[in-house]
Amino acid sequence: MLHIMSMPRRVVYIEDNVANLALVTKVLAHIGHEVEGAATGEEGLVCIQNNPPDLVLLDLDLPGIDGFEVVRRIKAIPAFAAIPFIAISASVMKQERKLALDAGCFSFVEKPFDIGELRVAVEEALSSGSSQS
Repeated sequence: MLHIMSMPRRVVYIEDNVANLALVTKVLAHIGHEVEGAATGEEGLVCIQNNPPDLVLLDLDLPGIDGFEVVRRIKAIPAFAAIPFIAISASVMKQERKLALDAGCFSFVEKPFDIGELRVAVEEALSSGSSQS
């Protein structure tokens, strides 16, 4: 089992499902990360721009602007381009995974997700993000 330890980081999770947001927040807080939630793509953009996080997790199917557009807008801002994104989606269509990666996501996690796999994906993305800084 891969066990990666990292220093506590700030994570923004853009998710309109309250139960998913609560679960991921609990899992990441348990390993020491601070999580800020946003329920829409627009709220997520504001969170990211006002206080840039170390990582963004996001659902792709959001009210208002979708997750793909959130990633594209943030990646277009040079100061934020190195922030890693992980798409978390119930869609298992290969096309959606490819679109997420093409938009600039570091990785893609399918819902329902395994907590251990999510933790590994988060730590890998954070390690990648810190090496880009």
